[in-house]
Amino acid sequence: MYCTQCGVELRDDDRFCSRCGDRTAVGAAVGPASPTKTLSLDKRNKKIAGVCAGFARYLDVDVVLVRVLWLAVALCTGVGFLAYLAAWIIMPADRGLEARVGLAPDVQRV
Repeated sequence: MYCTQCGVELRDDDRFCSRCGDRTAVGAAVGPASPTKTLSLDKRNKKIAGVCAGFARYLDVDVVLVRVLWLAVALCTGVGFLAYLAAWIIMPADRGLEARVGLAPDVQRV
């Protein structure tokens, strides 16, 4: 699959272009088609607790962008660390189920 914006070759399961950040057909099909959006920890795409991945999924943006912004706020003001901790405690976990919705049984990753 190729990005329609910049022409970079992408993997078939990429939701965003790694070069320009444009949403791919997979990202467009997954994003707006979801009936209810709930803010929850994303346990499948987590690095530490899944807070940034949960916000990225909820806001329909690239998770790297959310992580970079959160880190910048944390390092510049210090509030980011407290906000991350509070979000980790307050946000419910999705247990990895929401990421599998809409995938064919043979494509699901466990």
